[in-house]
Amino acid sequence: MRRGHKSKAAWRKAAVGLVLGGASALLPSQVSLHTIVELAQQNSSAVKLADTDVLKARAELSQTKDVFMPSLTFGSGLPAFPEVGFTGNLPTIWDGTVQSMVFSLPQIRHIQAARAGLKAAQLNENDAREQAALDASTDYIELDCVDRELDSAQQQETYASRLVEIEQQRTEAGVDPLSDLLEARLTEAQLKLKRLHLRTRAGTLAKQLSTLTGLPLASIVPDPASIPEIPALTADEAPRTTPEVESAQMLARSRQKAEKADAESLWVPQIAFGVLYNRNTTLLNYVNEFYNRPLPTNDFSSGFNIQLPVFDLRLRARAKESAADALRAKVEAEQAERQNDVQIATLNGTLQELDAQAEVADLKRQIAEEQLKTVLTQLELGNGAESGPNATPQLSPKAEQQARINERQNFDEALEAGLDLSKARLNLLRALGHMEDWLNELHGK
Repeated sequence: MRRGHKSKAAWRKAAVGLVLGGASALLPSQVSLHTIVELAQQNSSAVKLADTDVLKARAELSQTKDVFMPSLTFGSGLPAFPEVGFTGNLPTIWDGTVQSMVFSLPQIRHIQAARAGLKAAQLNENDAREQAALDASTDYIELDCVDRELDSAQQQETYASRLVEIEQQRTEAGVDPLSDLLEARLTEAQLKLKRLHLRTRAGTLAKQLSTLTGLPLASIVPDPASIPEIPALTADEAPRTTPEVESAQMLARSRQKAEKADAESLWVPQIAFGVLYNRNTTLLNYVNEFYNRPLPTNDFSSGFNIQLPVFDLRLRARAKESAADALRAKVEAEQAERQNDVQIATLNGTLQELDAQAEVADLKRQIAEEQLKTVLTQLELGNGAESGPNATPQLSPKAEQQARINERQNFDEALEAGLDLSKARLNLLRALGHMEDWLNELHGK
């Protein structure tokens, strides 16, 4: 009986453990910024498209080089029906051909162009990965800020509700006019609207992160400790070339190499090598009746083929097309560089303003904190003055709630100012070409 009782108790403990374990597994856990960025880069459609461009560019490079590698082809010319008369073609059971390019200066230029095109595709992939990381980081940092604002908004609603209760009592007692009660209710309604707005904003950000990463919506819970400090760079620091600009420049170089190759193809000779083998047959044909000697069983030939272009309108048209593509790619590369310079200058000016706004908001927050401490001290100890015509009036309980609401509102404004500053810094990091450094620091956390 004791053994059975112990076994039942053990089973009961195990069942409770499973229930608690399952419940803890259902609770949302924090996900780090590093995880969000990695998943966003893996799940990004832009990154996947850039990956396919890299695969295509690598295949194009291989194709341009493979013309110098011998190609082997087998075929058969066995007749299906008996031949009548002289057809002019050797009847073969099978034949083999080996061909390869020996020398072609334009083809060497095409190889160089394909190699530069591959580098441009790889740089474009890096740019897509940086953009995916920037989008995910911005949404993650904003969601963390909004979550803290939501906590603050809930506290403000509690203070506002208490303020309405106090004003209700003071109005009924005839101490305060009805307008004070209405103002307290208005404050409560505004704070409720603010909380609803923040909740909608948080839901939108979480949905965006879920779409970017592929994670379930309920699992998007930011971890503030996983966010590294964003360096406060300025445009005065030496900027690096961004992957976007480098990709455009490398693509322009590829187009220039292709233009040169097509221009050289108008006058540079090409040399090719070939080998031909035929296994002949006299089945189903009368070929020996048309030759002085019987058809040999094996035919073998080899040689070099030298081609010197003299007049080819097709090649001239292709050269003009390549020249236009090269010019367009050069202009686009210059445009990308100019746009990046303008973006750096704009972000630098905006960053200075946001830095000043963040400083002002933080000072207001500190002042509100000190004012709250003063109000709490006066409520606890009194105004410290004797009664008289010049004595400071004793604070009412509603002053505490108003001070608490004011402190939380200034706290929220400081959070928003810090968020705007962080976004501008991240964008400036990317424009200056330092995004990879910050991502390396992020991966190290």
